[in-house]
Amino acid sequence: MNANFLNNIDASWTLFLDRDGVINTRKFGGYITSPDEFEFNPKVLESIAYFTQTFNKIIIVTNQQGVGKGLMTEEALKTVHSFMISEIEKKSGKIDSIYYCTDLADSDNNCRKPSPVMAQKAIADNPEIDINKSIMVGDSLSDIEFGKNAGMKTVFITSSGDGIIASELADYVCDGLFDFRNSLEKQIK
Repeated sequence: MNANFLNNIDASWTLFLDRDGVINTRKFGGYITSPDEFEFNPKVLESIAYFTQTFNKIIIVTNQQGVGKGLMTEEALKTVHSFMISEIEKKSGKIDSIYYCTDLADSDNNCRKPSPVMAQKAIADNPEIDINKSIMVGDSLSDIEFGKNAGMKTVFITSSGDGIIASELADYVCDGLFDFRNSLEKQIK
């Protein structure tokens, strides 16, 4: 694991974040379908406020096949995201964009992570993003593979316990978003 890239981070870098399991508590076996079900992980709001001051952009990329399965509407998903953004902004954080994929996992040519499609859309919408100065933070193997497939550095969050393979593939491993924030703060001081 080579964490030397942490020394090079400045305001020209972009931070990509997974949602479920990284920003909020993952609902195993289900989907977050309303703001009342959305629970921020510990110290995430403070961490995102710090990242807002550190990175050029913060972009969320999230698989949301609950919409594709008909378990929630796209409107309900947008309501959850509006709530999340509002709470982040109350604590001085900022999310620049959210990209989500509602495709089913077994759909042909789907946009779900680990496919780099959401990263490609983010770059098309924000041409100033340098993929070589981008970090993907996620808690699953598909998140880490997504980052690698897109050409980013990767940070694996171990809090969900999703595997040894992901931690071996990632450029950096930490316990949670606040742990990553602390590691980053020590490196770039």
